[in-house]
Amino acid sequence: MITQEKINELNTLYKDKSPSEIIKKAFELNNEAVVTTNFRPYEAAILHAVSVVEANIPVVWCDTGYNTPQTYRHAEQVIKDLKLNIFLYVPKQTTAHRDVVLGIPSVDAPEHALFTEQVKLEPFRRAMEEHKPKVWFTNLRQGQTAFRDSIGIFSVSKDGVLKVSPFYYWSDADLDKYLEENKLPNEFKYFDPTKALENRECGLHA
Repeated sequence: MITQEKINELNTLYKDKSPSEIIKKAFELNNEAVVTTNFRPYEAAILHAVSVVEANIPVVWCDTGYNTPQTYRHAEQVIKDLKLNIFLYVPKQTTAHRDVVLGIPSVDAPEHALFTEQVKLEPFRRAMEEHKPKVWFTNLRQGQTAFRDSIGIFSVSKDGVLKVSPFYYWSDADLDKYLEENKLPNEFKYFDPTKALENRECGLHA
């Protein structure tokens, strides 16, 4: 859909632009878009920014089934407050069933790849196959992982989807201010069962 030369040009032109300007440009390129979320910390920012530009954009929530009660309550609040057009995707096996036959393997265990496939990668692939977006909004930011440091605001996913990260250069302090100005909640008791460390890549983006 888009050449690397064009990606480089966009990243240069939009490096200092606001999230709103970046989002509007992405919609100009193609309006077949989704925004993905897992309701981790600061996700309310991307959900607000995108829904202000396009209120009815499909919001894909891939729920691993292992979220904390605080995260589920936070998700319900954000969905209600922003009137999100939410599409929920969950693993094909229940958490209770998996707890008996597999549990949560450590990141070094041979079963970890299967676990990640079941709770994160398969639901995500299913979501993307159903929606078939040309544009994918995410809240990736520089400094989160080595891979994310290399991609820029605009990048192309391994499946050829234009990936747009409007807050790519923003710090936590910048996002704290954005949430406060827009009266948005935040939530830090988030648990990702596929990662032992915050700076570990989750598999969806690499």
